[in-house]
Amino acid sequence: MKKFLVGLLVLVFSAATVSGCSGGNNTNTNTEAAGAGNTGKKVKLTAIMTKHPLTQEFSKMKWLQEAQERAGVEIEWQEVTADWDQKKGTLLASGDIPDLIVGVNSITDADFSQFPGLFEDMTGLIKEYGPNVQAMFDAKPETKVIATQLDGKIYGLPKYQRFWPETTTRQFINQKWLDNLGLQMPTNWDELYDVLKAFKDEDANGNGDPGDEIPMDFAPTGTVAFGAFMPTVLLGSEGITLTDNSGLGYFVEDGQVKNFFTDERYKTLVTFLNKCFSAGLINPEVFTQDYTKFQSVARGNGDTAAVGFTWGWEVTDRVGNALAPQYTSMSPLKVSAGSTSKISWSYDYNSLNYGVNTVQMSAKSKHKEAAMKFINELYDPTVSMQVLFGSLGTNIGDNGDGTYTILPPTDTAMDPGTWKWTSSWADNGSMYIADSLKLTLGTDMQSVGKQTEPLKAALDAINKDTDVLPSMFIKYSAADNNAMSLNNTSMMSLALSKWSQWITKGGIDSEWDAYVKNIEKTGVSKNIEIIQKYYDDYKSNQ
Repeated sequence: MKKFLVGLLVLVFSAATVSGCSGGNNTNTNTEAAGAGNTGKKVKLTAIMTKHPLTQEFSKMKWLQEAQERAGVEIEWQEVTADWDQKKGTLLASGDIPDLIVGVNSITDADFSQFPGLFEDMTGLIKEYGPNVQAMFDAKPETKVIATQLDGKIYGLPKYQRFWPETTTRQFINQKWLDNLGLQMPTNWDELYDVLKAFKDEDANGNGDPGDEIPMDFAPTGTVAFGAFMPTVLLGSEGITLTDNSGLGYFVEDGQVKNFFTDERYKTLVTFLNKCFSAGLINPEVFTQDYTKFQSVARGNGDTAAVGFTWGWEVTDRVGNALAPQYTSMSPLKVSAGSTSKISWSYDYNSLNYGVNTVQMSAKSKHKEAAMKFINELYDPTVSMQVLFGSLGTNIGDNGDGTYTILPPTDTAMDPGTWKWTSSWADNGSMYIADSLKLTLGTDMQSVGKQTEPLKAALDAINKDTDVLPSMFIKYSAADNNAMSLNNTSMMSLALSKWSQWITKGGIDSEWDAYVKNIEKTGVSKNIEIIQKYYDDYKSNQ
């Protein structure tokens, strides 16, 4: 209740600060908006964006100021870095939203169903004022599929960012620590446990203090769903192929939709993690730290590392430039030496290169034409690469021959991944990185491919026809969306609390049967039935 009240108070304050929400104090007219390009008078818009905690203030982004200038708009931004789900609920319920809401999946298809009439169908606006958006639809027809609801309307626009690999998550181990202790690379969970135990007990970093090592660390769990860089990827050791992190537990196996929260293999994973936590092998703050702390802890102290085994996007992004040479990317682990389970890994290509509902417009906006002109700027390929990587001149070099190069960070102590997230909207933005754009990637993106090589055999073995859930390409009816959303909220509330409780305190064996019954009461079986129907329909049309 306290958390709810705090969120409510924050939203009340937010509603006051975003006074330009569609119907508020914005007195410009549509005539003024249409004539802004001729009169030089900017149209004032309001917008909310959910951004990464590392991302700098929008006023410092040169590309964004230039895009607004070209569109003839002046945008009052509210930049949200935390508690968006709580804030969103109150905001949407008020019926008074800003002209634009930006951020990948900040608004969901379920929100469109739950709040009919709140969001503008942009179909006509795209045809008249969105040539860059239309160019994306023409070149990448799947983006229009992602954007279009079952009734043919377009309430949210997707992104396409082209360059990303098949998986979000790689697992890293400190090779220097292994060498210091004369240990071999672990190949299964049992061996990993023994290595982590040695990391804890034997002064692995060699600084004379045997108590300052963190054997295992992973990313914050999230408040409504699981995310990346978490030990759920170990479910691949048991043959479960996560798709796009499978944040709500749903996955496909041999064409059958399932949910791992009631799967015995999930129980096996949690039991192993509790064994590790009970032995002091997992960061004790793993369930209380935020993402910034998760990143900073792994930077250690100078050339003395703090974390032995972890998950992340890319090694310099995870542990920083100074410590990166100590770490190596690992192959997937077997459950045990004698396990015959097919080894898989998280397949995230769709969610890495495409994104759902990256920008929405209020149906009550008085300046729809101006808002669409600004949106259109975001989808210009040259602007889009700046949305993703940062401004020309500081983050991207113009080679003068129609080609571009990602520049290294101006702060040599900062890794390229952090530099990107600090400098721009990065992966959270609306963009179209055209296949024709000639851009040389930075060192981090080049190294991501190499660091993915240990996972390649598992990724290649995935049957994409029967073991990948193509979630973003499947559209549900309003009724089904609403039903699944309510069920998922109840399911995740229970699953998330038990996840942390069982890992830190144990008890999964005695509570499992009752837990499964309670999860079933949240409607997970009904959701599986719904998803299966739409999945089968989607596959039959391929």
